[in-house]
Amino acid sequence: MSEIGLQLTATHPPNVDVLVVGGGNAALCAAITAREAGASVMLLEHAPREFRGGNSRHTRNLRAMHDRPEGVLVDSYGEDEYWDDLLRVTGGETNEELARMTIRASAGLPSWMSAHGVHFQPSLTGTLSLGRTNAFFLGGGKALVNAYYRTAERLGVRILYDSEVTELRMEEDAVRAVTVVSRGFPLTILPRSVVVASGGFQANIGWLEEYWGEAAKNFIIRGTPFAQGTVLRNLLGQGVQRVGDPVQCHAVAIDARAPKFDGGIVTRLDCVPFSIVVDRDGNRFYDEGEDFWPKRYAIWGRLVALRPDQIAYAVVDAKAAKLFMPSVFPAIAAETIPELARKLGLDPARLDATVMRYNAAVHPGHFDSTKLDDCRTEGLDPPKTHWAQRIDTPPFIGYPLRPGITFTYLGVRVNARAEVLMEDGRPAANLWASGEIMAGNILGRGYLAGFGMTIGTVFGRVAGAEAARRARN
Repeated sequence: MSEIGLQLTATHPPNVDVLVVGGGNAALCAAITAREAGASVMLLEHAPREFRGGNSRHTRNLRAMHDRPEGVLVDSYGEDEYWDDLLRVTGGETNEELARMTIRASAGLPSWMSAHGVHFQPSLTGTLSLGRTNAFFLGGGKALVNAYYRTAERLGVRILYDSEVTELRMEEDAVRAVTVVSRGFPLTILPRSVVVASGGFQANIGWLEEYWGEAAKNFIIRGTPFAQGTVLRNLLGQGVQRVGDPVQCHAVAIDARAPKFDGGIVTRLDCVPFSIVVDRDGNRFYDEGEDFWPKRYAIWGRLVALRPDQIAYAVVDAKAAKLFMPSVFPAIAAETIPELARKLGLDPARLDATVMRYNAAVHPGHFDSTKLDDCRTEGLDPPKTHWAQRIDTPPFIGYPLRPGITFTYLGVRVNARAEVLMEDGRPAANLWASGEIMAGNILGRGYLAGFGMTIGTVFGRVAGAEAARRARN
């Protein structure tokens, strides 16, 4: 659309059946589904075209239920096991109705995605061990996003890039108008139905500071800098029911040398299960081998966030160095632990004492990185429950860790039809939500690898279908 066209439509607001706010996986699934249902669809992406896709362009896989080997998924992964995995990571802080609905619907996602241009590849090896539970996208999230945009364009979805929604104007529990700044020009849209899929507020450091204080300044935002939470805050100020704890989030331990925004998945460090992790004072503070990495990697960002100066350090030796994907940044290596401590900026005597205490507590067993083995510590607090090996073979390697925030769990409450609920419990008349902006309904805390993409895809499709039905009837 030309700038002149934008000026004209600001004077004569366009009508559209379904307006989708957001440009990532959840938004695209909603837009495609609504268009296939016969609705006219407009999608507003805050980012310019070259940075389209939100956090989805940094993803790699989606968690899917299956009762038998299917495509790239091996063995089976049934509903009960999936639900048990979710219960373990959330500690029960989840809506069982919505969670089980998502799990069941996930079985049909790979075939639907394939039909809309997404290709899959066999699972990666290493610490994730996801071949049985997760389908990996060939080319990663960027390829998935590009495939969906091609499909949306072919179907006739109207896409406006560099278009930030500043207000959803609600009256009598319905969205009456949406105000936008599109490529610098004001624009008002009069949609019949609206799907919000605009993410969390993780890139809004000022808003994070409201809950985390000064610590938020040390957070690194793994994904898009466009997730400012403008739509979320706007809706919560108009009687929409909120869900989720504002201090809970998908937060992983990433290399502290990563850029402040948009470093993506490659900045994550997967060495934790095979290392010891110490804080600024050289002290261990959590069980590094508590469980398989896909069920624990998303707690480590929060753990680091709670340490002094929001910094920690993973330490391994040569035996463990090839057990995980290395950082994209150079390893910090030394021939002795005191020398490594100096390079990391830690007290040499303190780190050396911590390593010696750990080594003395290691109980020998049969090391196996593919299962919960019997290599553990005895008499150490905190313990290391699995994969405990003495750190005694140089070179010794260290990586600095910071909290890497993926998305926040504060969001809008929805029902099984993806309808946004008002504070009195009634659904809004023409407003639906999908993706990170509503993931807190299911993820009260913790995370399962690939589950965010599952939530976004399931609820994107539901929201798109329901929004189209409402608009056309």
